[in-house]
Amino acid sequence: MISKLLDAVFGCWHQRYSFPMTVRSGPAGGAQRKATYVVCLDCGKQLPYDWQAMKVVAATADTARAVGRLAPKEAA
Repeated sequence: MISKLLDAVFGCWHQRYSFPMTVRSGPAGGAQRKATYVVCLDCGKQLPYDWQAMKVVAATADTARAVGRLAPKEAA
């Protein structure tokens, strides 16, 4: 709890983002999961992005898990 408070006061404010990226996983012919996210250019945190509303959305537990699973671990 104290770490969240300190992070809110002194942490990154996520003001500079990368271009939105959509990652798809699953078989080509079957059901595919996809997640769109942006990356904070200052701290590297991945944030869920709503392409229709064109804004960063609040991360729910499901969205955060989906983005974390689908996002590449290393930049190629």
